[in-house]
Order: sequence, then C-alpha cells, then structure tokens
Amino acid sequence: MKNYQKIITKIYNDLKNIDDTGKIANYIPELANVDDTNFGIHITTIDRNFFGIGDSKKKFSIQSISKILTLTLAYQLEGEKLWKRVDVEPSGNPFNSLLQLESDLGIPRNPFINAGAIVVCDVLISHLKNPKEDFLNFCRILSKNPDLNYSEKVAQSEKSSGYRNIALCNFIKSFGNIKNDIDVVLDFYFYTCALEMTCKEVSEIFLFLADDNFTNQEGNRVLTMSQAKRINAILLTCGFYDESGEFAFRVGLPGKSGVGGGIVAIHPDEFCITVWSPKLNKKGNSYKGMLFLEQFTTETESSIF
Repeated sequence: MKNYQKIITKIYNDLKNIDDTGKIANYIPELANVDDTNFGIHITTIDRNFFGIGDSKKKFSIQSISKILTLTLAYQLEGEKLWKRVDVEPSGNPFNSLLQLESDLGIPRNPFINAGAIVVCDVLISHLKNPKEDFLNFCRILSKNPDLNYSEKVAQSEKSSGYRNIALCNFIKSFGNIKNDIDVVLDFYFYTCALEMTCKEVSEIFLFLADDNFTNQEGNRVLTMSQAKRINAILLTCGFYDESGEFAFRVGLPGKSGVGGGIVAIHPDEFCITVWSPKLNKKGNSYKGMLFLEQFTTETESSIF
C-alpha cells in the first residue's frame, strides 16, 4: 500500500494535539453536541487495500458530503438535462448565499452549494416514488452496506433551524426552478444531509469516482467514465464553497467537505481518503482536515497536478 500507512500515522500524530482554532457548527443544534476532539482518517485504494486511524470507525453526520450522492443519482436519472437546472461554475460565495440567485435567475451556480443541492433534491423527488427510502436504498446498494441510515435527531435539528435553506428554496421556487412542494423538497434535503457514516464507510462509498471498474452491489456501473470525470471536475472546482481554489492549490485533489467536519478526497485511479475533525475554519471546512490533506498530498506526492 505504498507508504500511505506510515505517512498517515506520522501526520495524524503530528496534528492530533495541535491548537485547533476551528469552531464546531453549532448553528445546527444537534451538531453542537458532538465531541470536538474527534479526529479520524481512513484511506481505501482501488485495489481495496485500506488503513484507518483515530476515530475512523465512529459515525458522524456527513452533511454536505451527501451532495455528491444526490448529484450522482440525479445524473443517473436525468443525464445531461440536469445541467439546465443547475450550473457547474464555482460560486466564490458562502455555501448558503442568496445573492447570486437573484442575478442568475434562480439557477444555482453549482450542485454543491445549498441552493444547487436543493434543486438536485427537487429533481430526485420528480423521479422517485419514496424519495427518502429510495435514496437511502441507493446509498446502501452503492456502499454494499445495508445498515446505512439517517440520523433522525440531526434531520429534525436541521428542520428546526434551517431558516436560510427555507429562504433559498422559496426564492428558487419564485423563479420556477423548484417544481415540487417546498415542504417536501426541504424535508428530503434535510434528511439527505443527516446521513450518518464513518470515515471508513465514506472512503468506500466514493470509490466509484476513483475506480473505472467499480460496480455496485448489483454488479452495475454507477456512472459512465465521462460522467465520473465531470463530477470529479465539479468537486475540484466547487467542493469547498468559497475555499475551493485554496483546496485545489494546497491539496490538489477533487473533494468535498461537510459542516459535520468530514472531508472526502479522491485521487482518480488511486484511492479515496476521508478525514473527520468537527472544528471548522471560517469558510465552514474542517480545520484539521484541511491541514492533514495538505500535508498528506505533499508527503505522498499524490496531488493530481
């Protein structure tokens, strides 16, 4: 497994007890209850070698990392038509910004900001009979893990505090880019963000973006190679909100963060690595996670550039 294990262990030990200046995402009340000293890493290579350290087997709320999964299913179902409803450009604004939607006439800049993910959820609701159950089943088949589930507590906590997301959904609806009932769309969106996984599970579920030969539990390809290439491209340019350029510059991999403190990074044809540390920097990305991945790609020379 190259020297990944040795390098991951060294960086983990170096960073474990540093002064973490980040802050936990306490605007979602349930996330404020998480122990902010958690720190876990797990890597899975395309030939299924793996290594985990720290809190890599503890469940956490993956939050916006789930936007890759909703996008993947919507892309499967809609094909290229999807890009008429949501764009593929970096936003350069915070993940919950309302400002751009006005000038862009209700078409979100990309599927990884909240507005874009809400539109993707609306697309899925138009296709799925039981959206929450069907999406969860898609994730279970993809991960070959029948125990995958939502956190009911986190979903309800997001519902009770998600005023900005409610505003975004209403605003997009006013431009005609939300087709279904707003309450149904938001309920589905909050549940998708409340998916709970471990670092190990996250690093395994996204192997389809690293491994050209990946098939799900039913033996089917998840996306065409062309589609996987496109999702990786959007991850590289848009996966970290208004810190995406910084992540590409410092880490050099397609990836996605979530305000639960998780980050997944993908090296096509090589591996998928997940880091979890709940304290976030000012842009909403894991403080320790960003530091770890920068050092990891530097020491392993595994940036895509």
